[in-house]
Amino acid sequence: MYKIMVVFGTRPEAIKVAPVIRTLLEEPLFDLVTVATAQHRYMLDQVLKIFDIVPDVDLDMLTPRQTLGGMTEHILTALGRLLPSSRPDLVLVQGDTTTAFAASLAAYYHRIPVAHLEAGLRTGDIWSPYPEEANRRLIACLSALHLAPTPASAANLLAETVPARSVVVTGNTVIDALRWAVTSTGDYGDPALDGLGDHTGPVLLVTAHRRESWGPPLRRVGTALAELAAAEPELRIVIPLHRNPVVREALLPPLGEHANITVVEPLDYAGFCQLMNRCDVILTDSGGVQEEGPSLGKPVLVMRDTTERPEGVAAGTTRLVGTDPTVIVPEVRSLLHDRAAYQRMAGAINPYGDGLAAGRVAAALAHFLGAGPPVESFVPGRSAAVPPPGTVPGHRLPDPVGSGHGGSGHVGSGHRASDHRVPVASE
Repeated sequence: MYKIMVVFGTRPEAIKVAPVIRTLLEEPLFDLVTVATAQHRYMLDQVLKIFDIVPDVDLDMLTPRQTLGGMTEHILTALGRLLPSSRPDLVLVQGDTTTAFAASLAAYYHRIPVAHLEAGLRTGDIWSPYPEEANRRLIACLSALHLAPTPASAANLLAETVPARSVVVTGNTVIDALRWAVTSTGDYGDPALDGLGDHTGPVLLVTAHRRESWGPPLRRVGTALAELAAAEPELRIVIPLHRNPVVREALLPPLGEHANITVVEPLDYAGFCQLMNRCDVILTDSGGVQEEGPSLGKPVLVMRDTTERPEGVAAGTTRLVGTDPTVIVPEVRSLLHDRAAYQRMAGAINPYGDGLAAGRVAAALAHFLGAGPPVESFVPGRSAAVPPPGTVPGHRLPDPVGSGHGGSGHVGSGHRASDHRVPVASE
């Protein structure tokens, strides 16, 4: 048995590791330890509840207006105490958060191999997104196994001289999670949205929170939304607002008073997926939503100047619009009124996944640890067979909470410890 420690701290990380956690638990080859840093607290807890995950260790590190340096120091210190006693064979991190970077560094300091889920995303600009672009480049230097979501991400790694033998294209696990969430029962999760199903006009879903957009860029976004609300009275604009006070202080004042703008607290993941499925157009600066929206056939306008997900732009499912109202407003209105333009985006092929990524991740971990065959990489538009549970892990998610279908119980209880260790892979 091989001990895998999965470290996560934010809502996007939890969404993307949840299918992997559920898959690894089905395979007797693995002994799983889940660690939550709680870099996000409330939004993280929402996701954990939906996927029925109870972390084995909760570092509960969130403090008001915490700095990047403070977060990094806290995680390094806490994991520095935990890793020697837990003695995992491998640490799995996801994405490009401060949690993922600090956990990778802590594992490296203890000579424990790191597997990087969603590896290889790049914008080429170390300041955009900030600090994520730097985080993911640094994680790549510390990782022994690179789990790239797309062939383009794998190509980025190979261009940086990462050995090909350590790169596996898995597809993105967010598609696994999304496919489960949109089939779950329930409403949007906020009474302010109860009448959305009866709304006959178009719906624009907006999410904004990127650190590089704090201040004037977010104020410009607010101005653009106010202009859209005034110009399109039949349009319903829904904004699940990030809890960071810096985001709220910048975005809210320019919105003004418009009856067709609805601002709600962050929705749980299942409710947010239902909202994505209901809306007509998505305006966002989120990385994950750039992948999720196209999977539901929704045009996605990205309020950034660069993106580490160029596959969507190339495929035509997403478009960069920045934060300038003179760009945002006409782009949204074009999609609302030009049916051909809408269909070109909505009907494009999604390049990000087929819902089987978690099985490939588990198989790649088994192969890396010397306990399974090589993994056939994900190719957009073609799904390869994924071995079923009990051989090399397959993919299954829990029944939706409250669905009455039973489920497999909480994650985080009854794990067996293992003292087996493998040497750090030589690069």
